[in-house]
Amino acid sequence: MTSDPRIGPVALPDTRARRVVEQLIDGSGIELNGDRPWDIRVTHPDFFSRVLHQGTLGLGESYMDGWWECDSIDEFAHRLLRHGLGERARTPSKRLLYRLQTGFFNLQSKARAYMVGEAHYDLGNDLFERMLDPTMCYSCGYWHTADTLHEAQVAKLDLAARKLDLQPGMRVLDIGCGWGSFAEHAARNYGVEVTGITISREQAAFGEEKCQGLPVDIRLMDYRDLQGSYDRIVSIGMFEHVGHRNYRTYFDTVERLLDPDGLFLLHTIGSNTSEISADPWINKYIFPNGILPSIEHIAKTTEGRLLMEDWQNFGPDYDRTLMAWLENFDTYWPEIADRYNERTRRMFRYYLSVCAGAFRARNLQLWQVVYSKWRPGRYDAPR
Repeated sequence: MTSDPRIGPVALPDTRARRVVEQLIDGSGIELNGDRPWDIRVTHPDFFSRVLHQGTLGLGESYMDGWWECDSIDEFAHRLLRHGLGERARTPSKRLLYRLQTGFFNLQSKARAYMVGEAHYDLGNDLFERMLDPTMCYSCGYWHTADTLHEAQVAKLDLAARKLDLQPGMRVLDIGCGWGSFAEHAARNYGVEVTGITISREQAAFGEEKCQGLPVDIRLMDYRDLQGSYDRIVSIGMFEHVGHRNYRTYFDTVERLLDPDGLFLLHTIGSNTSEISADPWINKYIFPNGILPSIEHIAKTTEGRLLMEDWQNFGPDYDRTLMAWLENFDTYWPEIADRYNERTRRMFRYYLSVCAGAFRARNLQLWQVVYSKWRPGRYDAPR
């Protein structure tokens, strides 16, 4: 028996569904209704059948509904993934449905490009201002020598700028500029002119204000509509929204826009496998239509277009970044609680925690890849 603070004690019947769940987590170090931070406390008798029928979607939604609690969801997720439940926790029907959808439809077409902006990035700048650091970077920080989230994000921005070898007067394109973090940093510290594009109205408005007085132009537009030429191109945390059916178009666009002696930096979350799939809960509640690329996806679609100069993986830094965001979110939630509901709070806590657990388990990676069209001599990437 366990208890729900809202409805009192709840008897958990010894059902087949419960026994199956117990068998699945056996050996993971997780116990049902245990007292360690990563143990889950089930507060609804239908939790087990819901998870078995709906996989990760049922697990996430049941947490949003208050059907279970866990003091350390990040470590709970980490242990599940290390135990090998990543794919088993996704129902075959959900995986098949997604493969059929992505096979017949372009889920990241121009007509659908603004969906993720409206569903997630436009949720509220007040929320993201409290969760993120003052740079408003919503991508992995670089903790190589950093002690705080802000230091890590500034270090990430500067790492990208140094890899691009920015020089005063250069024309720089930022594909997926977010709230203007890189655009501001590059223009202010390196004297370059930046054009940034985003599919989020809230981000565009915020970025324009953030970069006032700097040679920065923030536009609300899809990357496929871009024209012109640029000395440098950067894309930080946007490629995850491109989709495998559009990779060739994306890199064709970069090649077309990049000057002959230019450099392009791609900063993206990466998958360990080339299977086209998406976590059903993340796809429904956080990043609609998102797909993570693999090394093969990127290599195949850049071959013959761009010359890969450097490839760096600092995926473990995303674990620390996500946990810092979670700490901020929990600390400052009371300031905005009256503008959002409890379900939104639990949704964000779950999202940040399970993603941290996935990076901790090394199921996800974070890559920075530098490309040129042609470059004489050796390229030494800063670290």
